[in-house]
Amino acid sequence: MLQLLYTAIFAEMLLILTLVFKTPLRKLVIVSLDRVKRGRGPVVVSTVGATLVVVLASSLYSMAKIQQRTLEAGIVNPTDQVLMSKHMLEASLMGFVLFLSLMIDRLHHYIRELRLLRKTMEAIKKQSRSFEDGKNGNTEEHKALSEEIGTLKSTIKKLESECEAKGDQAKTLKSEVEALKKQSEGFLMEYDRLLEDNQSLRSQMQAFDPDNKKST
Repeated sequence: MLQLLYTAIFAEMLLILTLVFKTPLRKLVIVSLDRVKRGRGPVVVSTVGATLVVVLASSLYSMAKIQQRTLEAGIVNPTDQVLMSKHMLEASLMGFVLFLSLMIDRLHHYIRELRLLRKTMEAIKKQSRSFEDGKNGNTEEHKALSEEIGTLKSTIKKLESECEAKGDQAKTLKSEVEALKKQSEGFLMEYDRLLEDNQSLRSQMQAFDPDNKKST
């Protein structure tokens, strides 16, 4: 389970990096995501997400149950401690998987919006150029065209500001990806430490078994 979650996290991080940086694979990834969001793709993605949410809720319930049992007993059981750490790590990883999935969806949405805005800006610029080239000596028509050109220029400025805002959001997502990468490395170190603690606890429990048999 943990290896599958780590694989999913690294795959999603690689996908996010591919979307953030302009590489030859970026267009292929965007086309693939467009196809996933059509037909039965959203149903499959929603089913997988709902399954992860159910498993996450189950892990949280198990953690609460272990915590309640520990409080009632008043003694920290080594086995419960290991199980608590395992459930906590699984819940954290599943939360990261869901968060990265949402980030991929939003990043793909912003990239599509940026493309549409750029196409709209190009069309408006071409239209404004055609209006400027088609000016004639008629005063009223010239005034109407000037007002329309002013409106188009204001629209272009608005679209440019929106593009800058989307670019800032993409930079923010990039910094969040770097932070998540550092956190995942910390979780890997924590997982190795938990494995060592589990092995140490098992060896201690095996060392206690012969003493219990002699006493009986």
